[in-house]
Amino acid sequence: MRALVVRLDSFGDVLLAGPAVRAVAARSAHVTLLCGPVGEPAARMLPGVDDVIVWAAPWEGFTPPSVADADVPRLVRLLQDGAFDVALILTSFHQSPLPTALVLKLAGVPRIGADSVDHPGRLLDVRHRRLPGRHEAEAALDTAAALGFLPPPGDDGRLRVLPPPDTISLTGNGPYVVLHPGASAPARAWSPDRCAEAVELLADAGHRVVVTGGPEETALTRTVSGGTAVDLGGRTDPRTLAGVLRTADVVICGNTGPAHLAAAVGTPVVSLFAPVVPAERWAPYGVPCIVLGDQNAPCADTRALHCPVPGHPCLQEVTGRDVVAAVHKLLEESA
Repeated sequence: MRALVVRLDSFGDVLLAGPAVRAVAARSAHVTLLCGPVGEPAARMLPGVDDVIVWAAPWEGFTPPSVADADVPRLVRLLQDGAFDVALILTSFHQSPLPTALVLKLAGVPRIGADSVDHPGRLLDVRHRRLPGRHEAEAALDTAAALGFLPPPGDDGRLRVLPPPDTISLTGNGPYVVLHPGASAPARAWSPDRCAEAVELLADAGHRVVVTGGPEETALTRTVSGGTAVDLGGRTDPRTLAGVLRTADVVICGNTGPAHLAAAVGTPVVSLFAPVVPAERWAPYGVPCIVLGDQNAPCADTRALHCPVPGHPCLQEVTGRDVVAAVHKLLEESA
């Protein structure tokens, strides 16, 4: 059986689809993952994925393409060439799978399953309704199970990626804590001043600190690192970042892709979690985790990209000392 799994949005979202992908792969001869450009690096790290199709959907992301630029007819031809027997569409709780389902029906995919609040008409062959309060990784597994793809025996359902490279040449010898100050949306980011404060306090407490960030975040990582931390801003691609996170004692991160990558390599996380989306659905999954941030702040459940509350109190009220205490608690629990 040739199976297609669809997860069209962010890097972290694709990582959260990983357990469901493994469930599909356990009962399929070939699995293709259809993802967006931002999710592609994560897709290529997931166990069970044989092939990846990258497509920017006009209904996903911060800056989606126009319908014309998305070239839906070309995608339909690619899917027809794939001769898929079944497709699993994975979406977040606030997204509809129906636009994707229509494209798959046009491509002739005979059996399609998804989680859908909206009435699907003839677009879905299996319509799942998620249970309240389920984490996104669990909801994806539930949807896969509704389509007949149960986790294989011995699979613990946690996030996982292919083994990353050794990164000791970047991090140096000895234990360390990672602080990742950036976030995919400003509303989810701890301030640079607070991050720098945490670096200094962690160093004072005897921890070696490594600061990570993407190519566009080098100014931020330089500021946060000061003269104290190892600055890896712009020096890690996603696979290399996985290696850095895998050998860290703890990762300190906002609600963004690297938090889920840390979970996928089994590293405990101090999660600086702005409640613009619910922590019960989006916190790092399957690893020891301490969530910091006021989960009842006025911005809760707004899905805001920019904080709608002056002063960003949900995260700004978290101090460097709070982070150090959380790091120490996780280290004590793992000792």
